[in-house]
Order: sequence, then C-alpha cells, then structure tokens
Amino acid sequence: MTDPEQGPPTSENPPAVDPPTARRSGLRNPERAVRGLGAGTLGLEALVLLLAIQPIRVVGGDLSGAAIGAVVALAVAGFLLAGMMRRPWAWNAGTVLQGLLLLAGLLHWSLFALGVIFALVWAYALHVRRVILG
Repeated sequence: MTDPEQGPPTSENPPAVDPPTARRSGLRNPERAVRGLGAGTLGLEALVLLLAIQPIRVVGGDLSGAAIGAVVALAVAGFLLAGMMRRPWAWNAGTVLQGLLLLAGLLHWSLFALGVIFALVWAYALHVRRVILG
C-alpha cells in the first residue's frame, strides 16, 4: 500500500518495501561454507603433520618412536574429524585436537611449534564461523 502523504510510487518515491530477511554473510549456504573451512583446516593440518615427520627427523634431531606415533595418530584424527564436520561436536573435537598437538610438543619442540601455528589457524576458523553463523 502507498502512504497517502507520499503519493503514488514514482522513480523518486519508491514504494515502501519490508526489509528482506537476507543472510548476514551473503553466502547461499553459510553452514556448508563454514563446514568446508573447518574440514579444509583439519585436512591441511593432518597433511602437514604427516609430511613433517621426515624433515623433523633429518633436521630437528632425534624424533622418538612415541613422537612419530603421536604425529600419525593426530593426523589420522585430523582426517577423521575433517570428514565429520557435519556433526555439531566436531568443532569442539577439533579444538581438543589443537590442544593435543600442543601437548605433543613435550615429545619434540617442533611439534609444539606446529601446534602453535595450527592453533592460531583454528582460532581464526572459529572466529570466521562465529562471524558467518552469528
């Protein structure tokens, strides 16, 4: 309906329209985009952990069998969590994974360095998730 005080709608006087219920992010499917961010982050972390074993052994000194086992276990957990990002608890489990990687730093200093880097990346992913999903 037009407001009698405004007169009929014209190019200078457009009709009153209710504000659209648009998504905050402008994405077609923000939940899917955020899941992809989390899965990509965890998958990249797992891949880096697996690829880091040999350089750490060669350059960083002695990497014990326990440290190698921890790296492989964390990488497998990262790949599994990347595939489970549809589950609501997967984000919390990803946060726990970052803490476990930091704890693996007790086995070798380079694992702590990787833990700090990926904890910061994960914190950014959580921030983006909060901004997009509200």
